[in-house]
Amino acid sequence: MRRLLLILSLLAAPALAQTPAWAADTVVSVPGDRFDPARDAARDVAEAVAQAKAGGKRVLVDVGGEWCVWCHRLDALFTDDARLHALREQGFVTVKVNWSKENKNEALLGQWPKVAGYPHLFVLDADGRLLQSQDTGLLEQDKGYNVDKVAAFLTRWAAPASPSRL
Repeated sequence: MRRLLLILSLLAAPALAQTPAWAADTVVSVPGDRFDPARDAARDVAEAVAQAKAGGKRVLVDVGGEWCVWCHRLDALFTDDARLHALREQGFVTVKVNWSKENKNEALLGQWPKVAGYPHLFVLDADGRLLQSQDTGLLEQDKGYNVDKVAAFLTRWAAPASPSRL
């Protein structure tokens, strides 16, 4: 019996170690999963706008820093909740823009409404026009984020479905 359990566990291990299916088809986010002060934020946003236009999506600009615990909590929410991850990836091209003492990205961020706290989300249309400036404090609950509020935000601001996306 032990031998059978050992064989079954060895056979099952590779399947259990695989990345979830919803994470494997992630749309490439610009610039990635970190807030990097060395990146050219204006170029990253321009690339995200081009990707959004090509894909019939909107741009979700996530402003924050590696120093920001709430930024990491928001990242974890999208990692841990498959539904929120899918809503974000289906409707948006996401770009992280660093704000820190090393680089405040003032040239880029200065063209949008002032940010009161971090993380902060901006939604741009496929032409790069600002549609929404979102204080994420309004999406919080206790020591994290309210899943329903985040889902409603993503649903509200995602690009309308075009006939080619249906």
